[in-house]
Amino acid sequence: MKSRLALMNFLEFAVWGAYLTCMGNYLGVAGLGDKISWFYAIQGIVSIFMPTLMGIVADKYMQPQRLLGLCHLLAGGFMLSCWWMGEQAGFGNELPDKSLFIALYTMSVAFYMPTIALTNTVAFSILKNNGLDTVKDFPPIRVLGTVGFIATMWFVNCAFMDESGFGFTLGDNPHKFQYTYLQFMVSGILSLVLCAYCFTLPECKLQKKETKVSLVESLGLNAFKLFKRRQMALFFIFSALLGMCLQVTNGFAGPFLTHFNSSPDPAIADSFAADNATLLTSISQISEALCILMIPFFLKRFGIKVVMLMSMFAWVFRFGFFGIGHPTMPGVIFFILSCIVYGVAFDFFNVSGGIFVDQECDPKIKASAQGLFMMMTNGIGATFGTLAAGEIVNRYCFWQDGYLQGEWTTCWFIFASFALAVGVSFALVFHPEKK
Repeated sequence: MKSRLALMNFLEFAVWGAYLTCMGNYLGVAGLGDKISWFYAIQGIVSIFMPTLMGIVADKYMQPQRLLGLCHLLAGGFMLSCWWMGEQAGFGNELPDKSLFIALYTMSVAFYMPTIALTNTVAFSILKNNGLDTVKDFPPIRVLGTVGFIATMWFVNCAFMDESGFGFTLGDNPHKFQYTYLQFMVSGILSLVLCAYCFTLPECKLQKKETKVSLVESLGLNAFKLFKRRQMALFFIFSALLGMCLQVTNGFAGPFLTHFNSSPDPAIADSFAADNATLLTSISQISEALCILMIPFFLKRFGIKVVMLMSMFAWVFRFGFFGIGHPTMPGVIFFILSCIVYGVAFDFFNVSGGIFVDQECDPKIKASAQGLFMMMTNGIGATFGTLAAGEIVNRYCFWQDGYLQGEWTTCWFIFASFALAVGVSFALVFHPEKK
């Protein structure tokens, strides 16, 4: 059963990994380069309300494993429609109907984002029904999700399809999946596979509630009373501020690394980093998987404030290393370091923050409080942060011959300065209660 749940998690995040970090490369070619930030902001916008709505459906009306399958059916169908629009336009051509493409992508993401929470619900329910320990048995299952994300990143980085057929290469090829609409095909097919697989999973029967739950509680709005406590109010505010960093490198690291292909210097244009942006950034996900194991030690040893500060200053290094890095030696080492520190930047914030919320709130609103934390970070924070980053990149960079050229170093240093300001402010004003 644990193996089956691990496969579910593998497919769940493989769907996302197929396009999340390389979508920007294709959007520039398709004539949507100035809208990259909006494509990532859409994920944050739908995360504000769609997971809550689907959670209510899974609680009251439909077994979660079936709802998970239905969501992937719709998400995969809309994603394949995006691929089909790209196929009709052809390699290297702008999309004729950009508004329709954006609408189809929005619908796909709207049904995909709730599945992240639904996979957890399904896993916890099946583990409990089979007498297994969720604390002990779930982490290895969840790690397979990160493995799935990495696997499809590697696949779209190396796979290409041109007039000669299908193949794999680490060298430069304009028909690599990471540069084209074919990445959406991979994501859509995997969604449909997971849809079919979900209907083979054991039943997660709906639980009848003995007491009536108000609409406010159903929507998780009762968690907002946590803002009455100064400590929690500051925590959620800084969570939103740090959440502004979450999608910046997902959106722009790919176009940044790929733009070195346009260099007149062959040593730069044909470098590994320039040709394999998605493969290089996958080091970030490997680091993420490893850093999860470090969190219990650091939390017990240093406490939530220090761990959160580690995350904030890791974001400073994440952006700063991109700013001073270069695709040839020894500069490429800074790119690798940026990917390594990403594990600390992401996990020490998201996972540790979730643990802190769980420890600080009333047991009656634990689920709602976690939903509020996710809304502040991946919803509000990520949305405004991605849009702001897009404005900065559009101010200092421009699309030319399919590459996003410009003053990239300035952009990365602006992002690093913001993370530094957030970190210093957090250190000065946030003082958790000692117990």
